[in-house]
Amino acid sequence: MEELVALVIGASAGGLLLLLLIGVSCCLWKRFRATFIYEELPGTTAASSMQGDNLCPPSTSTHTSRQPAVPFVVPASLQGRDCVPLHSREWAQAPQYSCTAPELLGHTSSGSSSNRGDGCMVGTISPALYKFPEDQSESGFPEGCLGRLWFSVEYQQEAERLLVGLIKARGLQAPKETCSALVKLHLLPDERRFLQSKTKCQTADPRFDEHFVFQVSSKSITQRVLRFSVFHVDRQGKHQLLGHVLFPLKNETLVGNCPHIVWRDLEAESLEPPSEFGDLQFCLSYSNCLSRLTVVVLRAKGLQLREDMGFASVFVKVSLMNQNKFVKCKKTSAVLGSANPVYSETFSFKVYPAELDTASLSLMVLQGTEGDKSHQLGRVVVGPYMYARGRQLEHWNEMLSKPQKLVKRWHVLCCTTVP
Repeated sequence: MEELVALVIGASAGGLLLLLLIGVSCCLWKRFRATFIYEELPGTTAASSMQGDNLCPPSTSTHTSRQPAVPFVVPASLQGRDCVPLHSREWAQAPQYSCTAPELLGHTSSGSSSNRGDGCMVGTISPALYKFPEDQSESGFPEGCLGRLWFSVEYQQEAERLLVGLIKARGLQAPKETCSALVKLHLLPDERRFLQSKTKCQTADPRFDEHFVFQVSSKSITQRVLRFSVFHVDRQGKHQLLGHVLFPLKNETLVGNCPHIVWRDLEAESLEPPSEFGDLQFCLSYSNCLSRLTVVVLRAKGLQLREDMGFASVFVKVSLMNQNKFVKCKKTSAVLGSANPVYSETFSFKVYPAELDTASLSLMVLQGTEGDKSHQLGRVVVGPYMYARGRQLEHWNEMLSKPQKLVKRWHVLCCTTVP
């Protein structure tokens, strides 16, 4: 009896387990079948059978078992157009909507109109942005210009060679007759040796296209100055100086592996003999809005160098004073043993407008090293009436009357010792 009960219980459990397995299998089969069922889009079959290879909007009479969640709507720009055949290998043109800003549209061609639905120009390309900037050096010659010179400079540090390219000149002013130009190149402070170009006859706008090489060490290259002296050769073969260009060789003009093309206006040679202790040329400028006093130390000439100091360097010390009290000091780079050094260095000082009546500038030319070993060669002071007279006072007043403009002048150095 017990064996019969156990058999019944075992059969019942086996039947329940079999039913459970069958139910689970059915659920899995339905889910698996639902994953791979292909559902056709509404109107696809009907449209294909009606139009063949043509792509048209779906027909509203097609009956399917699936109800679309979002109805398909043909855009207004495509309504009324013919169907595009897919076998034509042509790209179907996308619908173009009109712009809301008519000023973005470009100029239409003759006989065409820009109606709503025509092409909209989102942005335009300005050809001016892709053009190279125009060469402004060929124009804008200032009044009284003696001429303009173009040249290139490149320094090869490994070979210690300075390559100078003489390109062209424009607007040379020759006396009485047509200009025949000749250029001599000096590497200052050595004035005895020079290189010379060919003579370009009967033209005020000569083109040279010549190259010159100077051998100079990398230690002294930044203390050298290139001088281009332009001459007119008359019929007797005499050389008449038309002007010169001084170009200091600074680090910023020598970097890179390609030549730097530069242009400069010719400057007239000063006919006045140098003073007893030499002369100093510099520019002054004052900006009211920035409260900034700018000093550009250009060059000196006729300095009386001390022979016992050998080829000691020469530099300029620029000091700002207020009521004869020291405020700030700046110095130029040193030029090796030249009586006519060229600097072309700019310095700025903060000076408020209320301090202009009590401020002054002291420019001192020194020979030697910084400190007690330096020797004063000359000094000039510019400022208001309290501190300066003559040309120094005129230079200061002209600076104030021409704000934000560089006022350039030569000044005589005086040998006044300063404690």
